[in-house]
Amino acid sequence: MVDKVLTANRLSDGISVWLDAAGNWVESLQDAFVARHAEAVAALESTGKTAFSDNKVVDVNVIDIEEVDGVLRPLRLRERVRAEGPTIEYAPGYKGLAGPVHAA
Repeated sequence: MVDKVLTANRLSDGISVWLDAAGNWVESLQDAFVARHAEAVAALESTGKTAFSDNKVVDVNVIDIEEVDGVLRPLRLRERVRAEGPTIEYAPGYKGLAGPVHAA
């Protein structure tokens, strides 16, 4: 089975978030809880449905990931863009979720 994590967009601001092991929505994929068996995936799906019903998040999905040298990486390009930002130079100084780079 492929490893999986639960992702969504936070309803309050639209930011991409991932569910961590404590049940919190975090802004870094690297902090996400990784489901490695069917029971854990079922628990993620249930948690996602509850969070959606409680109006905490939208666009809730269990996604496939891989771990390479200790770094989590989504398998699908769409999810890599959500986790890492655009795949090309988007605008001068834009760095995805890390925010703009300010010249000193």
